Amino acid sequence: MTDRISRVEENHKKGYNCAQAVACAYCDLLGVEEKDAFRAVECFGRGMGVMGTCGAVSAMAYLVGLKLSDVNLEHPKTKLDCYNTIQTMTDDFKKKNQTIICRELKGMDTGVMLRSCSGCMADAAEIVEKYLFAEK
Repeated sequence: MTDRISRVEENHKKGYNCAQAVACAYCDLLGVEEKDAFRAVECFGRGMGVMGTCGAVSAMAYLVGLKLSDVNLEHPKTKLDCYNTIQTMTDDFKKKNQTIICRELKGMDTGVMLRSCSGCMADAAEIVEKYLFAEK
């Protein structure tokens, strides 16, 4: 896992936003080209671009879909698995950080930062590892 958190940090240092940094750190495990993931989650950064849901949390949702979806367009059987998994992952993130809202994490209204972007990305990577890539 330390390797993935290092990748997330390296991606962020290269200029990736928080969502891109997290999502692109797992491309090789999910059969997705990095440039495609980069483009797909670009608008997720800075809390969906409007200080809403944290980009690192949004990247977790993107990764859940890539990992768990059965890609059955007629009768998808994995929707509930995806919904339940991201709910659990989001709950874990909230337990660590009190919120999933970028504006609140950054303390934009209160002046009290709850978690740095680097911390949010590391937490997201830890949660992704726990729920999507842990050996069972």
